[in-house]
Amino acid sequence: MVDRFDLERLVSFADVANAAERLHGVAHCTPVMTSRTVDERVQANVFFKCENFQRTGSFKFRGAYNALSRLSDEQKRRGVLTYSSGNHAQAIALAGKLLGISTTIVMPENAPEVKLEATGDYGAEIVLYHPSEVERERLGRQIAAERGLTVVPPYDHPHVIAGQGTVAKELFEEVGELDCLLVCCGGGGLLSGCAIAARTLSPSCRTIGVEPERADDATRSFYTKTLHTIKSPDTIADGARTPSLGEITFPLVLHYVSEMVAVSEASIARSMFFLWERMKLVVEPTGALATAALLEGEVIEPNTRVGVVVTGGNVALSQLPHLLDLAQH
Repeated sequence: MVDRFDLERLVSFADVANAAERLHGVAHCTPVMTSRTVDERVQANVFFKCENFQRTGSFKFRGAYNALSRLSDEQKRRGVLTYSSGNHAQAIALAGKLLGISTTIVMPENAPEVKLEATGDYGAEIVLYHPSEVERERLGRQIAAERGLTVVPPYDHPHVIAGQGTVAKELFEEVGELDCLLVCCGGGGLLSGCAIAARTLSPSCRTIGVEPERADDATRSFYTKTLHTIKSPDTIADGARTPSLGEITFPLVLHYVSEMVAVSEASIARSMFFLWERMKLVVEPTGALATAALLEGEVIEPNTRVGVVVTGGNVALSQLPHLLDLAQH
């Protein structure tokens, strides 16, 4: 097991604070929303940190810009590569455009069309692959080696994690200490970054990670203390289709996170439409994971102050019939 000092050498709150300085004036300081209806329903004071209003429509811009801004001049000249189902792809593409860095993105053929289009619009070169036939990390490393590109992975990278941790830093600075913070989990970059920020800014706050039941590798890993992998999980939460936690995020999650829970596909869809209809927040399925844990009773925190990270709003409208059908079950 990695000890505390080794963990702090991986990513510390000082790294999160440094990322916040780099992002100042570049990333949006996203709004915090509240709802009397939600508060009455769960008998708690709930604060929604709305990263669906972030540049590129998700929290991913924070980590992407922080990582790219720290590259050497030579690395910037050569260009970067990443692999992503969509939100990190868009974030790297826009960060590269702002910093004058060429970007190559390895994306699955089944990525949401809205995310494919946006990534291309930001100027990135897109390389498509079939997720059931090709391992994206291996393909990415191969292309990067051939072209001399620097790989900036979607979550298992210290500067990406530190950038994502600024989400929680902003939330605590606006609303004060919390009893509980709910954060969605794919590869664990956002979750570990936010948990690090919570440990410093609200030491008694319990950080809880939320996954889809169909992609609960991190939940299994958390409770068994052994890394689990699920290849190409079939979930509507495409941002959580990562196969496993990473070499960096796994020990960080084990140390800083208090609990992991998993939610059903139907609860994700219901919660997404609740945010649309009652709070007027356009949120994608992955963005509703943390909300689902609260509204569907997987996490019960009466008479407390609860933070919920709404991670993104890049939903493809063509998915609506399927999502509506799921929500009714």
